[in-house]
Amino acid sequence: MRSVPQLKPLRLGSVEIASPIVQAALSGYSDWPMRVVARRLGAPYTIAEVMIDRFVLDLKKRKSTLKYLRVTDEEHPVGGQLMGSDPDQFPAAARRLVEAGFDIIDINFGCPVKSAVGGCRGGYHLSQPDVALDIVARVREAVPAEVPVTVKMRRGIDDSPESEDRFFSILDGAFDLGAAAITVHGRTVEQKYIGPSSWDFLRQVKQHAGSKTILGSGDVFSAQACLDMLSYTGVDGVSVARGAIGNPWIFQQARALALGESQPEPTIPEQRRVLVMQRDLCLEVYDERATVTTMRKFGIKFAPLHPQQEDVRNAFAKAKGLAEWQQILDRFYGPVFQ
Repeated sequence: MRSVPQLKPLRLGSVEIASPIVQAALSGYSDWPMRVVARRLGAPYTIAEVMIDRFVLDLKKRKSTLKYLRVTDEEHPVGGQLMGSDPDQFPAAARRLVEAGFDIIDINFGCPVKSAVGGCRGGYHLSQPDVALDIVARVREAVPAEVPVTVKMRRGIDDSPESEDRFFSILDGAFDLGAAAITVHGRTVEQKYIGPSSWDFLRQVKQHAGSKTILGSGDVFSAQACLDMLSYTGVDGVSVARGAIGNPWIFQQARALALGESQPEPTIPEQRRVLVMQRDLCLEVYDERATVTTMRKFGIKFAPLHPQQEDVRNAFAKAKGLAEWQQILDRFYGPVFQ
């Protein structure tokens, strides 16, 4: 029989998070509409999609660009995540995120995509502890003391002993410099998203860190997986990434499961309600074309919850306008399925 962990509040420096299961930064996904939907459906904390430091500094004060810095009252607490190659760029970018209203600054040392690593950003920094820790020090010094600074890492560039040594040098050094928490993804940078995430490594990290706050990430695609990670690894929190795309109910499902309550899959009317909610939020910040592009990819991600998932996925994939998107919604999420 699986053990059911007690879901204790998560503390990130001065910020208390009501539940330890939170939404990760999701490049290309965790924009303002997705974050608001997640919050309304039970996520206690979300992080905006990663922004390159230079991009943040170059943003003009126009509606078309300020959407990237949009933070609204119902989101708090919310994190902003930075990625870059030059330590000199991070402090000013971090301050701008704080000015925009982000409560926590998260530094990305984990992105494994080719463009990031090739540009000496994200996971590349796991190969150079001195530079990584210089970035942490500069960001911690740049933002107000009450604003927590956190770090996202993978378990190394590769599986070599040297890579593991560098990982722990950065982990320990970041905490020594004042990092409030560190999120660790159980895959290496070389793995990208291939193969299993090592929960054994997460358990090792938590044992090493002791009372310091560690969040785990990787292979949490269900409420049960969130609880299993907490139980197996002993981490303080779980950062849900791809498992939250198309399933914003995962946070309330995990809480219900921990309490021994039933946690059924969302009904068709509930799925429709949330899809419409997210579309309407998109229309507040995007034009019709961008809204359709965004909701096309989210419709595809919601499709696995539908009994006709293949037909729904294929229909959303072909949607070219809001009217067509609405027709798909009416066809598959209308009264016939209620």
